[in-house]
Amino acid sequence: MRVCLSTFGSRGDVQPLVALAVQLQALGAEAVVCAPHDAEFAALMARCGVTLAPAFSTVREWVKDRLNKKIDIALAAAEVMAAQWDAILAAAEGCDLLVATGVFSSTAAARSVAEKLGLGYVYAAYCPFFLPSPFHRPIEYRGRPHPPGETDNRVLWERDAESMEALFGAPFRAQRAAHGLPAVRSMRDHVYTDCPLLAADPVLAPWRKPAPLDVVQTGAWILPDTRPLPAELVAFLEAGTPPVYVGFGSMPLYTLKDIARTTIDAIRAQGRRVLLHRGWAELALIDDERDCFAVDEVNQQALFPRVAAVIHHGGAGTTTAAARAGAPQVVVPQIGDQPWWAERVAELGLGAAHAGAVSVGSLTAALDVALAPETRARAAVTARMVRTDGATVAAKLLLEGFDAA
Repeated sequence: MRVCLSTFGSRGDVQPLVALAVQLQALGAEAVVCAPHDAEFAALMARCGVTLAPAFSTVREWVKDRLNKKIDIALAAAEVMAAQWDAILAAAEGCDLLVATGVFSSTAAARSVAEKLGLGYVYAAYCPFFLPSPFHRPIEYRGRPHPPGETDNRVLWERDAESMEALFGAPFRAQRAAHGLPAVRSMRDHVYTDCPLLAADPVLAPWRKPAPLDVVQTGAWILPDTRPLPAELVAFLEAGTPPVYVGFGSMPLYTLKDIARTTIDAIRAQGRRVLLHRGWAELALIDDERDCFAVDEVNQQALFPRVAAVIHHGGAGTTTAAARAGAPQVVVPQIGDQPWWAERVAELGLGAAHAGAVSVGSLTAALDVALAPETRARAAVTARMVRTDGATVAAKLLLEGFDAA
């Protein structure tokens, strides 16, 4: 069996698919990952023995340009949908099954490619937040806020389908018509299918029932990382008390540079050392004092058990990695599902959700919560509950004839 795994997104989108590809190959299947061909993703897949079929573009500069300029979401979606059709079509040739995740415009193209080629199709989400449910509200799109005072989530999800049609429907319908595919009633529901996979940990992000979708939750798709930490980083860790990690991963927003400076001040005010992850925002230290150290991409699985707390943006991958390590968290969400993850961290007692403008005072208050002994104790208990076999579970489901659309 040959499986194409498709995404267009950042590391948090790509790395779980690599984890799934590794497990598919371990079970005797062939797997190809259609993803952005940024150098870091190419290196990751080469290290894991996974074939990379390039998406239409690298993603780091593409995302940075559009996030910071606040480009029209409908125009960006149309661009991705059209370009990803060609990339996914080439990658999926000769495959039996197509699994899609990442930004909606890319998954929409993948859904149509699967139909064109006559392949099975499975949609996968990394967070319950994006799937219709009576237990949570959908995201608000720019220019299409929720109706004032509306509290019925069923009504809001109906509006969500309307909003997605308004934003993405025209290019989706045009693409399908151009390739001889039939019209569909609800674009969103067609792409998500009735039975999507949820690649999220059931303790951190449970799927609550009853719900309109027959979601199959596998656990997060975690890629084991055995790389040693750099010698200079180990020396810094061993030179004093555990530092507070600060990193915003693949978020390239320019505003994060100011947030990082404020965060360093707040951590120092607590008498703590700082470990700064430069990330896609290219964060930098504010001085050359020895209580701070900066790193590039690093093995979080080896690092997070050695830090006092993790301050981050609330991506699914970082949240899960910190929870798995038993590290208390302060989540400073920026976009998408990140506010949802921040709320979950707070609800579970794993740390603090930071809301509103960032200041030394607000971060100090959040750190007070994260660094409290009871928070670390709760994080340690939760760490033992986080599943690590999600990619294996998903791979077996797919190869045993999961009910693909």
